[in-house]
Amino acid sequence: MISLPTNLTQFLASVHPYDSLPEADLTTLAQACQAQEFSADDVVYSVGDTATHLYIIAAGEVEITDEFGVQLSLLGPRNSFGERALLRGETSSRTATIVSEATLIAVPKDQFYALIKMHSAVAKFFDRRRPPAPAQADPATTPVKRWMTSDPVTCTLDTPIRDAARIMCDRRISTIGITDGGDFNGLVTLRDMNGRVIVEGKDPSDAIADIMTTEVLTLGPDELVTDALHLMVEQGIGSIPILDDGQLVGIITKTDLTRAQAVTSADLVGRIAKADTAEQMASVTREIPQLLVQLVDAGNRHEVVTRLITDIADTATRRLLALAEEKLGSPPVPYVWLACGSQGRQEQTGVSDQDNCLILSDEVTEANMPYFAALAKFVSDGLDTCGYFYCPGDMMATNPRWCQPISVWRDYFQGWIATPNPEAQMLASVMFDLRVIGGDENLFGDLQQDTLKAAAKNSIFTAHMVSNSLKHHPPLGLLRGLATIRSGDHRNQLDLKHNGVVPVVDLGRIYALEGQLTQVSTRARLEAGVRRGLLSKSGGNDFLDAYDLIAMTRLKHQAAQIKSGQKPDNYLDPSDLSDFERSHLRDAFVVVKTMQSAAGSGKGALG
Repeated sequence: MISLPTNLTQFLASVHPYDSLPEADLTTLAQACQAQEFSADDVVYSVGDTATHLYIIAAGEVEITDEFGVQLSLLGPRNSFGERALLRGETSSRTATIVSEATLIAVPKDQFYALIKMHSAVAKFFDRRRPPAPAQADPATTPVKRWMTSDPVTCTLDTPIRDAARIMCDRRISTIGITDGGDFNGLVTLRDMNGRVIVEGKDPSDAIADIMTTEVLTLGPDELVTDALHLMVEQGIGSIPILDDGQLVGIITKTDLTRAQAVTSADLVGRIAKADTAEQMASVTREIPQLLVQLVDAGNRHEVVTRLITDIADTATRRLLALAEEKLGSPPVPYVWLACGSQGRQEQTGVSDQDNCLILSDEVTEANMPYFAALAKFVSDGLDTCGYFYCPGDMMATNPRWCQPISVWRDYFQGWIATPNPEAQMLASVMFDLRVIGGDENLFGDLQQDTLKAAAKNSIFTAHMVSNSLKHHPPLGLLRGLATIRSGDHRNQLDLKHNGVVPVVDLGRIYALEGQLTQVSTRARLEAGVRRGLLSKSGGNDFLDAYDLIAMTRLKHQAAQIKSGQKPDNYLDPSDLSDFERSHLRDAFVVVKTMQSAAGSGKGALG
């Protein structure tokens, strides 16, 4: 038992963050604390109890469980607990139970608050909030709404070409939007005026609708500046309309992007879009690791980093599709190429395989299938050459099972929903992350909406999906609250993918299913879940913060490996982290475990 103030002072001096306190303050803290003895099975506090102390474990083990009795942490010496309720000013949402005879150092709440107020190191240690965004964020990773031309010049469908040209001349603009009752219908540029009026001899008194471009690439106001830059470089266009719920709210041009400055990813996209072979693309994709390092070192958020890296894979895929059509000829029937997995969710890192499929028009015949088999092989082989290695589970368009007409795909989804066996759960999980990369996206739109509606209505399927989402467990255990891999090549390491990111991805997919959300990225799903009330605001924000920390830790780990000349992976030795970093990472895993427990109980994150 630790009872004398001198011994207690020595103990606290060995525990972070108290080891940073001046000697006088450390002595004051020791005098205010009390060493308490507990026996096995004693309950320190229960769910609903008023928080009165922060506890530091001097000896023994303590189990922390949530309101459903699910273990969140098994803590050993030098770990602390109880700060969550104290910081929130709420009753406890946890139960702390002694596992083996223990000595706890009880820090009174007033002393705890004083420490946080007086010492920045202590405040930082217990601050679980997401760190602020870098003050000098790269302009190219900001939303297009910050750089677009707001309140764009427009005219109606029946405006004479001559009048529209006069407006463009007077306003000194190169693009004019065409609207009808506020809805966006198309675009006319100076190139359209020159080509269709002056060269082709169109009557200037005709309606502007006669020369407008209707098949226009658009973006939303919250898309990134780099998304606009990538589209312009890849498609060879000079302006992009910005739509919000079908309404034209802005136009972004190359001039606007010059102000926003280009980033390295745009250069990679541009070079891939002009490549003539997979080998030429591979010389570009080999630069992705260095891009990851630059983006992480610049302080970009994880969803921005993975989005920009995924954009490169998307561009490579579309270029390979174009090269395949040049080689094989025009497709006999419409098709759409889709990505699933991390590319589908726009969450690729420095370690990525390929997961893709082909949906074909129902007009396809057996005689057409060799064309699509050849196209799939050309693209998948090209992606492998570029470093996106073949899917170990053969979840690729080269597998005839995943190259089928739309009617077969509908049968697939209906079967998985009607009979949610383990294989069906796995396949449905993967396929709920589908995103169109190239081809006729109309082939996919109705399928996605219909599948989400059918799946959400089937309570048995939903229950199986929830159960499937709980198979990957956060690594919580005794070693500073973290459980490492016990054997094999990655012994004593954390798997930041399968035990870190994947549990969050799986839960995000469940929220998308329950709310029939069309977002595919995990963070967007969580944010949408909070907006729709699928997650409580408090629980949802905690979950977002936890996911941000885990995902960013993973990217920083990969960036550090690349800098040291290693091949990036997902395995982190927790000893490479500081006490501060380990503590916060453990807290993030506890939040994930809490959300899993809530989902497994059928209560979601509400309440």
